[in-house]
Amino acid sequence: MPRKPRRSGQLLPRPLAFSPFARSVARFANACSSKRIVSNSKSDGMPSSKLLASGTSRHCLKEKDPESGSSEEEISEEVIQADFAFFDPKPDDFHGVKILLQSYLDDKEWDLSGFVDLILAQTTVGSVVKIEDDEDEGLFALLTALNLGRYEENKCITEIKGYLLKVCEQKSFIGQLKRLLNEHAEHVGLMVSQRVMNLPPQLLPHLYDALFDEISWATEDEPTEDLRKSFRFKYFLLITRIYKIHQNKKGSTSSNDEDIIYVKPEDELFYELCSWSFTFPLHNQPPTTQELKNYRLMGLVMVVEADKVPVFRQKVRSLIDDS
Repeated sequence: MPRKPRRSGQLLPRPLAFSPFARSVARFANACSSKRIVSNSKSDGMPSSKLLASGTSRHCLKEKDPESGSSEEEISEEVIQADFAFFDPKPDDFHGVKILLQSYLDDKEWDLSGFVDLILAQTTVGSVVKIEDDEDEGLFALLTALNLGRYEENKCITEIKGYLLKVCEQKSFIGQLKRLLNEHAEHVGLMVSQRVMNLPPQLLPHLYDALFDEISWATEDEPTEDLRKSFRFKYFLLITRIYKIHQNKKGSTSSNDEDIIYVKPEDELFYELCSWSFTFPLHNQPPTTQELKNYRLMGLVMVVEADKVPVFRQKVRSLIDDS
């Protein structure tokens, strides 16, 4: 069945908050957050070449006057209008995507450039988020899914598999992980979701709707049966991050789910729906804040069965509507 052109422009009906600080981060820094912040999103099931989301935000910068010697903080405010657009990945996005993914495997040296090339080559499934008509074309988010079996011979995919097997310290999951990465690889979609801080949460449902719609369309519209088959995922594999409390008041390690702060709010939904998961320590730790002094940034790997996607889509809409 023929489809309409992908991601036709559509304005979101509600105002979206956007931090000007995030605009600069998109150009110069990696996507990282210190709390349960940020989000993404896509079209309301509508195919398109781009989706627009406009919004205005007031951002406060607190700075100490170095000459006055005073401890008082001066607050400056800036109001900007931002129209977020969703685009198919293209070669010009290489550096922006690479910046977003530069700590995807913590501090491991690996073929990140090759990984970015794979993402940009897959134009029928996946999106990047920019500001409409922005001359700098800074990237604010990336969401895609890559078939592990289809790309199993690529060096970057081999290195991702090796990394996961190395960091999986739970013996009860190592067997399942090996089977997933090897015997079942052709049915596994590696979901890659990275973004800068403070993106509007209202974007989330649209971004994920677009991803899953594109996956569904690809199973029918790709030119060869092998390509169509490669998008018939049975599992999604996610590599993400959480803040987990390091010690409780008695000084012992805590494992209470309430002691977890999800950097990306949708990860909590994936965690609720996942078949199994494991965490692992990260070497790269961002500067801590007072409220996070007892927390440690951890890697989180989750496996979600593809038939849970409809439930996730419903839950993520409710999450944003209730916020």
